[in-house]
Formats: sequence, C-alpha cells, structure tokens
Amino acid sequence: MNDQTGKRFDVRSSFEPRGDQPKAIRSLVEGFNKGLDRQVLLGVTGSGKTFTVSHVIEQLQKPTLVLAHNKTLAAQLYREFTSFFPDNRVEYFVSYYDYYQPESYLPSTDTYIEKDASINQKIEQMRISATEALLTRRDVIVVSSVSCIYSLGNPETYERLSLELRVGTRIPRRDLILSLVQQQYERNDDELFPGRFRVRGDVIDVVPAYMDDIVRIELFGDEIDRICVLDRYDLTEKERLDYYYLFPARHFAVDEDSKQRAISSIRKELASVLPTIDDPLIAHRLKTRVNYDVEMIEELGYCKGIENYSIHFDGRKTGDPPYCLLDYFPDDFLMVIDESHQAIPQVHGMYNGDRSRKKALVAYGFRLPSAFDNRPLTFPEFERYMNNVLFVSATPARYEYSTSDAIVEQIIRPTGLVDPPIVTRPTKGQITDLIEEIRATTEAGFRVLVTTLTKRMAEELTEYLSEHKIKVRYLHSEIDTLTRSELIRQLRLGTFDVLVGINLLREGIDIPEVALVAILDADKEGFLRNETSIIQIVGRAARNVASKVILYMDEETRSIRRAIDETNRRRAIQAAFNEKHGIEPETIYKSIEKKAGDVPDVKGVPRNELPAVIEELEDTMRKAAEDLDFERAILLRDRVSKLKKELHSSQ
Repeated sequence: MNDQTGKRFDVRSSFEPRGDQPKAIRSLVEGFNKGLDRQVLLGVTGSGKTFTVSHVIEQLQKPTLVLAHNKTLAAQLYREFTSFFPDNRVEYFVSYYDYYQPESYLPSTDTYIEKDASINQKIEQMRISATEALLTRRDVIVVSSVSCIYSLGNPETYERLSLELRVGTRIPRRDLILSLVQQQYERNDDELFPGRFRVRGDVIDVVPAYMDDIVRIELFGDEIDRICVLDRYDLTEKERLDYYYLFPARHFAVDEDSKQRAISSIRKELASVLPTIDDPLIAHRLKTRVNYDVEMIEELGYCKGIENYSIHFDGRKTGDPPYCLLDYFPDDFLMVIDESHQAIPQVHGMYNGDRSRKKALVAYGFRLPSAFDNRPLTFPEFERYMNNVLFVSATPARYEYSTSDAIVEQIIRPTGLVDPPIVTRPTKGQITDLIEEIRATTEAGFRVLVTTLTKRMAEELTEYLSEHKIKVRYLHSEIDTLTRSELIRQLRLGTFDVLVGINLLREGIDIPEVALVAILDADKEGFLRNETSIIQIVGRAARNVASKVILYMDEETRSIRRAIDETNRRRAIQAAFNEKHGIEPETIYKSIEKKAGDVPDVKGVPRNELPAVIEELEDTMRKAAEDLDFERAILLRDRVSKLKKELHSSQ
C-alpha cells in the first residue's frame, strides 16, 4: 500500500473518556501491542463502546475494518465514526444485496428474478471509495456489513490498472483516452457523472468513480501540463495537484491480456458443460446467456453480473477462496466485530446460504458452475484474516470467550446509570399484577415494554390491556421498518404507554422513557429466554434511573439464575463506582427524531397514472438511498414492485 498522506488518526470530541473507558482503552491497546491476536470488549448497553473503540484506533494507528451484522447498525456506526474522525477517511461498504433483490430462480413457478440494480450507483461509489482509500493511505476506517467477505476482484490487478498522472509526464492524448477506457470509464462529452470522462481539445475531465468532483488533466502536446480538482457543478477550482492516482471505475476491471484469457476460459467451460445437460431448453438458455455475456465483455470489457465469472478473471482454481475487501487491507489491520454474538453466526451462515441460492441458477441454465466460486468466504477462510481482532458485545458468545486472549470489561456508564434490578414474580395472576405495574409506571410519566412468547399471546394481551383502558400497541414481525420506527417514536412521545412484542431485542430499542420491562413466561427456555436475551432485555431498560425488569415465572431456570447473577454483579460494580466518586445517576433524555418521510400509499391509483407514480416513487427511492435512509428505500422499492406488477397485469 502506498500511503500518500501520512495522516494520523485523530479523535475529535468534546468529551474525554470517563467511567470504565480509560481503563478499557489502556488494557486493549496494551494487549494488542503485546501481540494478543483476539480481545473482547464486554461493554454494557450505554457504556460508550464506540467511543472506546475510536480511542483504541487512534492509539494503534492501524487501518480498521468495523464489521456490523445489519444495515441499520452499519449506517449508525458509519455516522458515529465519521463524527469522531472528521479529518480521516471513514468509508461505508455494503452490498446491494443488503437492500435489493439478488439474482435467483424459483423452479416451482419457473420464475427468474434478475438482480435488482435500481439503486446501485451511490452504493457502488461508496464501495469503490473504500478500496481507493485503502490503497492510498493508512488513516482509513471501513464500516462494512458482511459484504466484506464476498468476492470483489483481485486487489493487485485493481491497483496495477490505476493510472499515475503526474505533471511533466509524457503521455500522448490518445494513449490517455485508451487508458481511461481500459479502466472502464465511459466517455460522455455532454454530461459528467462518477465513472465518466469528457474530452475537449487538450483538456480531459474525469469524474473518478469514487468522487463527486472533477479531476481535470490539461495537456501541452504529449505532456501533462496541469492537474486540478474542480467542483462538478460550478467548475470552480478546489485544488491544484502535482500528481493524482486514478483508480478503475469498477472493481472487476481487467487488462487486455487477462480479458482474453478469461474469455477463452469461459468458452472452454461452456463447451465442457453443454454436453452434460439433457434438457435442450436449459442447454439453449445457458449457451445464449453465456455467449451474450462474452460478447459484452469483448466489446465493453464488462457485462451485467461479471462477478459470476470472477474465477476466470482472477486465475483462481475451483474451491480457492475469493478475493474480497479484506484483501485490500494491509496485513496489520485491526478488525472490530460489533455485536459479535450476532455477527459471528451470520458470517458462519453466508457460504451455505449463497450456495443454496445459486444451485437453481446453475441447474436451470442461468449460470455456469463456476458461478459457485463467486461466493463469500467460508468461516475457516474468514478466520485467517483474524490477526488483530476486537470483539465488541454486551453479551459475548461461547466462540468469543473460547478463542480470545483477553476479556476487557466496560461496566461503568459515563452517565452513572446502574443496570435495573430484576424482580421475579409467579405466573399465577401475572396479568393482574402486570396491569397494576403498568398503571404505577405510566402514572409516574414513564413507558412500558412487555415481551411475550407467541404472536397470538401478544395479540390477546394487547386486546386485553386495551379493554382495561391502557393505551397499548403491538409490535410484530409483519410490521415494516418504517412503521416500527414510527411506533417507537410514538411510544416516546406518549401517544401510547405500552408496547407489546415478541422479540423486542431485534428492534434495537433504547428508549430513555421506559421504566419497566416485563418478560412473560421467562422460564420457558429457548432463543428468546436464554441468558443472552435476558441480559440484552435488561440493557434495554438501562436508560432510565427509575427502571426495573420483572420476570414472570414458576421455575428459576439456569438462564434466569445466570442472568440475575451477572446483572447483580454489574449493579454492585456500578453502585460502588458511583458512591466512590459521588455520582448521582440521571436519566439522559435523547431528542425524539422527527417523523420519517411519508411513503405514499399506492392503493387505488388509476391505471393510467401508474407509470408517472412509479417514476416519482423511484426518484424518491434513489434520494432515500443516497441519504443512507435504507429502511425507507426498501419500503419504497416494495411499493414500486407492487405497482409494476399491477401495471403489467393490466396490459
């Protein structure tokens, strides 16, 4: 890697580390400096784990990958790290598939679902920006979903195809244009977007695929006379440069020799596969699709879904691990796995999930068998990159405990808030008792969360509480993301007082107004009543100084005993710290977010107005994606999909 800036990580914040944070930062940094490969930051909810991680990054000065297990958490972490490191490169790397439909085939209905590429431009720009940053500097943090373990293309090829532009260098105008085309930049002399260039005499304007600004190259004869960066909209000069490294517009860009080798290899595979297919329709489909893709690669250097041929371009053998984002990092990089108790199982499951989806595509002639090698890493392959790993979780799982060299606790919250006490009550008369507790809590001006085991139980409880004049709502899995966010917002506002749900953990609910969390049937062992889940639910109630957790049960299970013991241990540490330092805990009320932008209802739209409505919704969808409001983009995409089906059925 060529570090062109020499910049160092520099945390910017109006707060200094407090509570357990200074000790945790010191322990983690010392551990990594002593050569420990894996450490755990066991931090309770609200203890400022991201702030601690930021200071660890600042002291270690290593390029860092932050792995998040879902898109919402990734976007949140990206915003937080961007605010802590305004002078460094903080990048966002997620797959289109995190938000949009991957390619698949459903044999039962003979339905081929093409990869939905309707909102790819902004995400692709951010992905390329991440790899460009990693290849040019060390002060880089990449916040990524599990997309970081998927096939991406050989970083050596990508770097080799970069174009070094330096004032005074001799390069004929024609050669420069050909180099840009080989880098997959598209010539368009009328309109410039990321990934395009234009030529006007001896002036060549390029918008790198990872930027919004123009890089202008002025030639004098066959020599680069001047390089500058221009604002893309008003063309004002922002910076003059002595040199500039331009990276390809696509991750799967290849040189001419590699392209010809790949084409030959693809044709050879097709020729070997066709005789093994008995169904003539499937054979014809495969031959037609592959030949079309090969023609596109010959003419343009790429085709739609080119990543499915990556093994031919990379020169890998069947079964070899794919190149992925992790290969763009230097060997000494720091890997931070956030919410590791959820992220690790997710990484475990990616390979099999990808393979099962591709089986139908290959079996029915939509893809060559080599498409199986465009895949995520297996877990053992992923582990080979785990040389400097920090697992971050309030409830680390067995894997983290068994493979880590050190466990660093962060029990004290900077706010002084203590984990809520856990109270156990019998199930007999639990609903009557719950209603009394709800009334006492709401009369004090606070809110309540109630978790049940089944959907039916949640529905019946919601109805029963409503009959008793309690303002209550029910949160279930069929409610879309935006409606869920709006329900939580209304709970905070006091539009209603009680939220009933099955798996309230999944929502990532942190509501300071909640002073009571009630868990019904707490002694029914299982995923939602194990030690981890109970401790996580306790954490949800840890935002309010008056909060408590009630477990309704008849038998104390091992999970309940361990959860209570761990909570009491943490409470004792927190209370002792507060007493020693004279800290009086206070509830920290966060501002309530404004209502998410309304998504128009598509019911009852006249047929003749459907095309215009679809176009308007798609524009709104793209804007939402650009603003990283992916929950809204998903909802809009689903509404657009429904409208398109309605439009096609009417034609």
